[in-house]
Amino acid sequence: MALLFFGKDPNTNGDDCPTVWVDGETADLVFQGWKADGETEDECRTVGHIPDTEAVIRIPARMVPLIRKACDEAEQRSAVQ
Repeated sequence: MALLFFGKDPNTNGDDCPTVWVDGETADLVFQGWKADGETEDECRTVGHIPDTEAVIRIPARMVPLIRKACDEAEQRSAVQ
């Protein structure tokens, strides 16, 4: 798997912070983010359970420009496949 790095949260120290990538093979978005708190998970569960293979994460809104660029890349790659 080849992940294309798009950026880290610009308001952190660069280590252990929310990050966004695009999978170069599948065009999937890959996120590293803060684990959601119990209250947030409970609210998410109002539309369905959270399987053990999934997680609720929080990405700061200030990362929207990076995510937008990653989405554009993912869209272009998925159109080619």
